[in-house]
Amino acid sequence: MVDGALHASSITFNPSGLVSGFWTLTVEGLTYGAIYALVAVGYTLVYGVLKLINFAHSEVFMVGMFGQYFVLTVLGFSPNGNTYDQGVPLTVLYLLVAGLGAMVVSGLVALGLERVAYRPLRRRGAKPLVFLITAIGMSFVLQQFVEFVLPDIMRGPPAMGGTTAQPVISLVRPSQQFTLFGAQITNVTLIIVVGALLLTLGVDLLINRTGFGRAIRSVAQDPDAATLMGVSKERVIMLTFVIGGLLAGAAALLYTLRVPSGIVYNGGFLLGIKAFSAAVLGGIGNIRGALLGGLLLGVCENYGSMLFGNQWKDVIAFVLLVLVLMIRPSGILGEKLARARA
Repeated sequence: MVDGALHASSITFNPSGLVSGFWTLTVEGLTYGAIYALVAVGYTLVYGVLKLINFAHSEVFMVGMFGQYFVLTVLGFSPNGNTYDQGVPLTVLYLLVAGLGAMVVSGLVALGLERVAYRPLRRRGAKPLVFLITAIGMSFVLQQFVEFVLPDIMRGPPAMGGTTAQPVISLVRPSQQFTLFGAQITNVTLIIVVGALLLTLGVDLLINRTGFGRAIRSVAQDPDAATLMGVSKERVIMLTFVIGGLLAGAAALLYTLRVPSGIVYNGGFLLGIKAFSAAVLGGIGNIRGALLGGLLLGVCENYGSMLFGNQWKDVIAFVLLVLVLMIRPSGILGEKLARARA
């Protein structure tokens, strides 16, 4: 009875806080939602082509965080929590270099997953359940590699991996640029939201306006017919994994701009689940749906954390997913895979 009373007392209801902080909560939610969306595109691309839920994608994101951390420390950043402040040009340069490092590492890991874990299963005609179990297994393999093996490989400097988060490296000092209905818009917020939107829209254009995009859509709709028409199914699948990995790497940089202390071996687990939920919420297999689902999830979980208490933030995100799927099982922008754009 005492435990039940304690749990009940932890549930709050604060509508006045939601009203007074509406725009601030919206901006903060869009910031996290943009990151969810960028990771969600990787889920939706792979599912659209292979009908595979790549649960190891969250660890592709996590390894990207370590990749950009390595690049920054090699460039001379001291991991002491201080903010680098040597002018805008150098900051932009280091952002680009760190982002490139994260994208390369994540892209290579995604490619390795496809070659080592999934391609042999496809050649043996494995059932979908086998792919799913393999994806979950590879997720844990990557986590355990970073937790136990990487510290022996990267003893320093910089020392990397292990059970504790990497020392904080803060590349951009948050500073207010303008206000929107009283909500402060910082440079970090602008970098995250604008960067995620540009990358997501760029992938959407790639899928819908280029020859390679037509190849992806053809493999997604009918792999056998695409092969008869001269499309290399294996090449399309490989590059789809790489694109998803590159986006996960970019999301890793954006995430660590917002949460500099988040570089840890299990740092991608919860975010990956939320990104997958965003993909399903928007309509998995649809890139624009992944973007919409990510932004909506980020905003709604922020509203809910103010309304019911921050400890319920994650619960609210998944309750929202269940409610939407009860009304529209295919997701908000869901389409049949045969007609999907991605």
